[in-house]
Amino acid sequence: MLVTGGTGGLGGAVTAAFLKAGWRVVVPEREGGGATAPAAGPVRVTADLLDPAGAARAVVVAAAEPAAPLRAVVNLVGGYASGGLVHETPIEEFDRMLRINLRPTYLVTQAALPHLVAAGGGAVVCVSARAAVAPFPGAAGYATAKAAVQAFANAVAVEYRQRGVRCNTVLPSVIDTPANRAAQPDADHRRWVPPAEIAAVIRFLASDESAPTSGAGIPVYGRA
Repeated sequence: MLVTGGTGGLGGAVTAAFLKAGWRVVVPEREGGGATAPAAGPVRVTADLLDPAGAARAVVVAAAEPAAPLRAVVNLVGGYASGGLVHETPIEEFDRMLRINLRPTYLVTQAALPHLVAAGGGAVVCVSARAAVAPFPGAAGYATAKAAVQAFANAVAVEYRQRGVRCNTVLPSVIDTPANRAAQPDADHRRWVPPAEIAAVIRFLASDESAPTSGAGIPVYGRA
């Protein structure tokens, strides 16, 4: 399977969950030494997922093991930025949010779909955000990009249902990562959702246990 954004706070938890479940996990990195496969842990491949060739390279590595065909893709990679209201937000910043959140999801999924179909079916899981359905002031670009991720996932679900590929989206609230805590030290962290809880939902959506489910948007919010 392929996990984009697998080196981040959420990505580390997702990668660990799949490794524990016995999956072969490929994690793209923007910088590195090519494709490496340590005795334990994920296979790491250097690839720029904003570039079509880089996304295709990551997928090729993920599909390269005959004994473990590509059966799942998890699209985590993205980014967040807040700023002013819409009339105060430069178009360049709005475009940047769309580019870093939507473009890798599109390119990786596009490259992976033929492999998933050839393997007899599989799962794509995309990470959107609660902001896609409940926006807050100062993040119009981010909310729009995450809503676009969900819309794209729904389109994939419709187009590939008859080919055995399902596609679902998770919509987490604020994720309790070290980076988010550093950015918001005074926030009520009890209301944030731990990465391991999101990872468990993603693992379920990628597994055969969720085979009847496609086109769903799953909220994963903090418990407080």
